[in-house]
Amino acid sequence: MFNRPVRSIHDFLLSTYFADGLRITLGVLCPSLIFAQFGLLQYGMTVSLGALCASVVDSPGPIVHRRNAMLITTALITLIFIVVGLTNSNIYFTAILIVLFSFVFSMFFLYGLRAASIGTSALLIMVLSIDDIRPWQEVLFSSGLIFLGSIWYTGLSYFFYRIRPYRLVQQTLSDSIHEVSLFLRAKARFYHKNIDYDDNYAELLQLQVLVHEKQDAVREVLFKTREIVRDSTPEGRFLLLVFVDMVDLFEQVMSTYYNYKQLHEQFDSSGILRHYEAVIKKIADELDDIAFALKTGGTPSLPTSLIRDVERLKNQITWLERKNTDGKYSTLGIIALKNIEVNIENILSRVKTINSYFNKKEKKNLKAREIEIEKFVTRQSIDPKLLYENITFNSSTFRHSLRVAIVMLIGFIVAKTLNLSHSYWILLTILVISKPGFSLTKQRNYERIIGTVVGAFIGMGILVYVQDKNTLFVILLFCMIGAYSFQRKNYVVSVLFMTPYILVLFDFLGMGSLSIARERIYDTLIGSGIALLASYSLFPNWEHEKLKEAMLDTLKANIKYFEEVVLLYIDEVHNLTNYKVARKEVYVATANLASLFQRMFSEPKSKQLMIKELHQFTALNHLFSSYIATLSLYKKEHAFIVANFDDLKPIVQNTTYLLNLATENLLSNKEQTSNVPLIRTNISTLKQTSQDEVIISEQIDLIQKVAYDIFKLSEKIKI
Repeated sequence: MFNRPVRSIHDFLLSTYFADGLRITLGVLCPSLIFAQFGLLQYGMTVSLGALCASVVDSPGPIVHRRNAMLITTALITLIFIVVGLTNSNIYFTAILIVLFSFVFSMFFLYGLRAASIGTSALLIMVLSIDDIRPWQEVLFSSGLIFLGSIWYTGLSYFFYRIRPYRLVQQTLSDSIHEVSLFLRAKARFYHKNIDYDDNYAELLQLQVLVHEKQDAVREVLFKTREIVRDSTPEGRFLLLVFVDMVDLFEQVMSTYYNYKQLHEQFDSSGILRHYEAVIKKIADELDDIAFALKTGGTPSLPTSLIRDVERLKNQITWLERKNTDGKYSTLGIIALKNIEVNIENILSRVKTINSYFNKKEKKNLKAREIEIEKFVTRQSIDPKLLYENITFNSSTFRHSLRVAIVMLIGFIVAKTLNLSHSYWILLTILVISKPGFSLTKQRNYERIIGTVVGAFIGMGILVYVQDKNTLFVILLFCMIGAYSFQRKNYVVSVLFMTPYILVLFDFLGMGSLSIARERIYDTLIGSGIALLASYSLFPNWEHEKLKEAMLDTLKANIKYFEEVVLLYIDEVHNLTNYKVARKEVYVATANLASLFQRMFSEPKSKQLMIKELHQFTALNHLFSSYIATLSLYKKEHAFIVANFDDLKPIVQNTTYLLNLATENLLSNKEQTSNVPLIRTNISTLKQTSQDEVIISEQIDLIQKVAYDIFKLSEKIKI
């Protein structure tokens, strides 16, 4: 346990976040340092500005997408700098440009996050150049420097990628495995005495959202990296196998869902649940070791003590069963303990398999798996028709873009009215805080204010007590790396580093004084207040507007997942790709719904519609997919085909029917209630009753019961 904090620091230093921070710092700082050696610091700062704008779009992803985005950004920011530079002497024309550019580039959200970052970069160069009035010859010359800086950073980023083409995949895959380990720890806490089940379940849903985001990021870089998809190399095959097995392992973890309250009531006195918690946490530790090994190039090893712990757990269950002569423990409770133990063994077996991939001798002999890549990746086409279709108030992106355009104009007017020396800080604050939804804007608003205020006081302390220029440069370098490293991980920390960095930079440029820190705080408060008020009152986007679509997507995904798992039992030659795609869609839909539900809590109470019912709906759908995962895993582990599926067909059909009815209820908001019966199957009447068939029948019956609960709940939800 002593090494955990050290491990966390080491892990961060090997992460994509720190790598990004170092790359951006190098890309932004080098031009200024080089030009300063020749007494041309002013030109170097302009080149650095171009590099900074290019870095905005250089988020993790396939190198082709990153390269193309940076080249498009290079052309855009050069053109925008020229247009703004030639017209910013006319305040009215500048105001028109602010409105026009703010609207157009905010609409880039329609084409995904990378396109949105291109729009952000374009607006950034606009904001930073509106007060920079100079002759047209200098504008054209400076635009060339902006172009040079952007090209320099693009080349630098591509160079780092070519040196280690697999590094980003390793880091992203490592992050996704770490999130699965956190999810497993949250599962382990259900076995802790006096746990708050609701709070822990809420945390579990949040972690599921993060697991989905990380796994989706891995798919993006893994399946769109040429060296892995087209060029079959040992390292590519290794990374692909680890990811595929981790997705299967996560399904195994998802499948364990029990009535933990009843388990505690029965078995707390025996102490066995504490052993379950300890073993599961140790497996989570092993996943962290695998994640760490991916970044360091090490080889994880499974401790024999963990294998002995699982064996002792099995012996303890046997001992409880033998001592249960007085019927203290119910048969169902003992069976539940056995099922959980078996699941732990299966998870441990998958961990062993993943560990084996790290063996350097075996890594060369790993065989590639045939995967239909196209079915697992999302393609975002740049279709102008999409832009035309969203020019309507029914589009949340259109309302957001219109709001940003108006708010940026208000910020510009306020800045000019107050005659502030750094008026662009207000516009910059509005730009980074304004998000499509109120909850995200509110969150970013708080983070920006806290980071700026605390960072400003730290910056003032540095300028008062540190006079040595060499020491100040080291502090500047440290703050730059911190600001750029945390901008995707923790925005509060990023701004906290960014503010001292800017204050020290102004001091180096001979413009430093404590009044600048005070002005930055004032500008941030003004910009934050304008952006937050606008997100509440000006064409707001509330999360409940998207709830119906998210709930329908979740129901449809669960129906498809259930149908694919049922086919595993009745079709000896089944297409596993369709099953895996259906599984992925369930994770995506569930994560989207859980994320949307969480954001609702940041909105005003009047906008939080049917919170109790929506929480139940989210929980029931999570339970439904967990039970389906259990059914699919039983098939994988026992390779069993139901010979007499006709006996189970009515339950399967009724389950699908119930979920389809729930879908209709959400669409139509009917006022009347329906009485749809549950279908029971008498196990003793099955033609060839085996233990496998009994277990499968009981599991399908459980799934039907949850589908019935979802259906009845859908009759109460009116949105």
